[in-house]
Amino acid sequence: MGLEGDAVHEVCGMSVAVDVVGGKWKLHLMWVLSEGPQRFGRIRRMLDGVSEKVLAENLRQLEAHGVVHREIYPEIPPRVEYSLTLLGEELALALRPLEAWGDRHKHQLLGHPTTPAPATLVDQVR
Repeated sequence: MGLEGDAVHEVCGMSVAVDVVGGKWKLHLMWVLSEGPQRFGRIRRMLDGVSEKVLAENLRQLEAHGVVHREIYPEIPPRVEYSLTLLGEELALALRPLEAWGDRHKHQLLGHPTTPAPATLVDQVR
């Protein structure tokens, strides 16, 4: 799932990050796993509406990117836990400001979904 060849030099960091956490469930998975190691069934209960197939696929993708670790314990029945790697913990820290922004603006955005944000604030950030 890595970038190869000359494409590495042409891709910005935001694109790489969005590739890792893009999709409906990956940000939610990062939030769940930031609370500590979790078993598959508990993750599924915490993420209302996700199917087993989609959850397993998203966990595999996050694992392939190196942000999630899958630990299989030699027990009967086997126990599997998912946790964030150091890279995943760093990504979770990077996502916290995004969550805080959403918390600050959710009422405005959900109440007025078609109202654009003032351009002056965006211009100040640049």
